[in-house]
Amino acid sequence: MSLHVFANIVTPFGTAANNRAETDGNITTLQKLVWQGQPHSTVSAEAIRFALRRLLAALEKEGTNRSWDEGERANTWQDHAFKGWTKDNGKTFIDDDLLGFMSAEAGKEEGEAGTANVRRAVLEVTRAISLTPWPGDVTFNAASPGATPSAAKKGSNPVPYGTEVHATRYQFGLALTPERLREKARAAKAIRAFGDLRTVAGNHGRFLFDFAPESIALRVTDDPAPRLLYCFETEDSGKTVAAPALVRHIKAGDIKPEELVVGGPIASADFLTGKELREAGVGSLHEGVKAALAEACQRINEKLSLEG
Repeated sequence: MSLHVFANIVTPFGTAANNRAETDGNITTLQKLVWQGQPHSTVSAEAIRFALRRLLAALEKEGTNRSWDEGERANTWQDHAFKGWTKDNGKTFIDDDLLGFMSAEAGKEEGEAGTANVRRAVLEVTRAISLTPWPGDVTFNAASPGATPSAAKKGSNPVPYGTEVHATRYQFGLALTPERLREKARAAKAIRAFGDLRTVAGNHGRFLFDFAPESIALRVTDDPAPRLLYCFETEDSGKTVAAPALVRHIKAGDIKPEELVVGGPIASADFLTGKELREAGVGSLHEGVKAALAEACQRINEKLSLEG
């Protein structure tokens, strides 16, 4: 049976905004969806993948195939044709292996079919959803005359604008089947990188939100279904986090306690969920996220007969 790795992550509490340039009038808006009957702010999986790719580019000796050039505001490529994938022993890059790729070309003549070179992502990431509903908070501000080129066009008067903000946490999940990778050792590298995730979505000079996990639940298993995505909840407006759905799955026998590695405050014996996880037989509980990630990576490599 294949090895599968699943995780659910919850971020620290912070103030979220964005710089996507999407507006409603002069209000910069958050992405939102209706989640369990109430509006929640959300961050796309694409934004998380983009941040992960930038992190992998800094960590990998050979870098990534695709990297972002801040000066040109465009991607640069080492192998834009993905030629390394045409041979079993061809040189490939970690981002293509984990996140997949697609290169499509139209037919050269009318009526001629186009071609596509496609690799489906092995590492799948969910959309991040706020742990608390968005209450409608908006800040109102005024740009000083001449503060920016666009403000200068407005003349000598301040330019009013507003920004939707959300004080909250975000949770998101991931799934990975290491044996589908060209290089299986990249599985643990990817999982470890999520512990240092940064600059996701709207992060820029005016706004910083810490997207590294404050708590994480990892599952290393031969079960093909995750069964722990979006398992975190809060009963005190995000001050603390619980995982009753995860505990229910363990007690029901859907998740074996020995498959789990849990790290962060959620695993602490001082919290109800930490006590319940211990009572349910989960032995791999860590006060810190990095310790949990290290154990999960060790398990993955051992099951794949890899060193490290």
